[in-house]
Amino acid sequence: MKKYQVNFNEAVFLLITLLLMIGISIIGFGIPAHVAILIAIGYLLLFAVYKNFSWDFVHDALIEGVSSGIIPMLIFILIGALISVWIAVGTIPTIMVFGFSFLSVKFFIPTVFIVSGIVGGAVGSSFTTISTIGIAFLGMGSLIGVNPALTTGAIVSGAFLGNTISPLSDTVNLAAAISEVDLFEHLKHTYKTAIPAAILSFGYFLVMGLRYDGALDSTSIHDIVQTLNNNFTISFVELIPLAILFVCAWKKVPAIPTLLLSICASLVLLFFTSAHFSFGETAEIIQNGFVSQTGNTQVDELLSRGGIQSMMWSVSLIILALALGGLVVKMEIIDCLLQRFETVIDSRQKLIFITMMSSIGINVLIGEQYLSIILPGKSFITKFKEKKVPLAMLSRGLNDAGSVVNPLIPWGVSGVFISGTLGIATIDYLPYAVFCYILPILSLFITAVGKKKTK
Repeated sequence: MKKYQVNFNEAVFLLITLLLMIGISIIGFGIPAHVAILIAIGYLLLFAVYKNFSWDFVHDALIEGVSSGIIPMLIFILIGALISVWIAVGTIPTIMVFGFSFLSVKFFIPTVFIVSGIVGGAVGSSFTTISTIGIAFLGMGSLIGVNPALTTGAIVSGAFLGNTISPLSDTVNLAAAISEVDLFEHLKHTYKTAIPAAILSFGYFLVMGLRYDGALDSTSIHDIVQTLNNNFTISFVELIPLAILFVCAWKKVPAIPTLLLSICASLVLLFFTSAHFSFGETAEIIQNGFVSQTGNTQVDELLSRGGIQSMMWSVSLIILALALGGLVVKMEIIDCLLQRFETVIDSRQKLIFITMMSSIGINVLIGEQYLSIILPGKSFITKFKEKKVPLAMLSRGLNDAGSVVNPLIPWGVSGVFISGTLGIATIDYLPYAVFCYILPILSLFITAVGKKKTK
């Protein structure tokens, strides 16, 4: 049996204290996740001193940890630029207008789910979807007597469906990058669980929504659509950048050239359709994001987005989390623990199950969706390689059990955000946010019924 640099008792103690330290800092004291992780890094550095690890050892651990995130961080920056130019040229407004056309009176709840999914997929952000059209949908639902918790559940389910299947989503890109899987290969595997989960969720909302009927005051939606038509170029031509994205996905073009192609296409369209943007203004949009000035508060909140700077919060958190993960991996803390269970992990099913349960556990203990992807991903990727389990199974497991579970945790980042934004307690909308627990359950089920053993 291999002898590790830390013994089993030390590994258990470190893991438990790290989780408690980060969890108590974020949940108990409301310390920002960045600071909490920085404290955890300091704690591990003190342990490294206690174990007489050299600074070269620590230095290499930090570099190895952070270097694995260079590509996703670059992708995040490009996504920030892409969102801003997509808004400026009219791609996202066009998608919104076409999405709003699906609204109906009788099928309000399933329509909320669909439109939230469309917008969430278009902007790649569940928070953006919830904080803008989510508020409008909640008000409309109140006018026809729909349970606000049910409306919120449909909004949250749709928003996180869009976030799960969007190539613009930061968590999607993170899960793929941590697992060393091409973005579109990851999405192809994710669709195998996300689409069935979406269909089941739609069926649920369809049944629940049919209980409600009445006159829907669609003035708010009409105002939004009219505002979009008056201030942006709305046409199928503006969907060319989106088409490029899907064509590149079909051709399996890597994420970075795909994003660059879509950005360039958007800039060309912007030059021909919106000549009032100067070169300097366009550069400002790419750097700091698009600022909507339509006069409609809801539209301006939704479309004042994007830009390179908008991604820096995520990038800085990822740097710190990867540094922490690098130390944990280099010190072989997880490997030491897994060695005790080597005989138990004898199949791909058990390995994927343990990985997913680790993601869910970190969500519950810490309430941070990024860490629920990063820590299990960094910890278990070596085992996936050793067992010759496709790494796409790891990325899908992290995706299915990571970010989508976060809104179900009352003290999680997403749960707190949703409750504060929509005014509906997490415990109230939890039974109705069905996509967020159908997806991990379905993914675990598909894993459990798999028959191929790993030797």
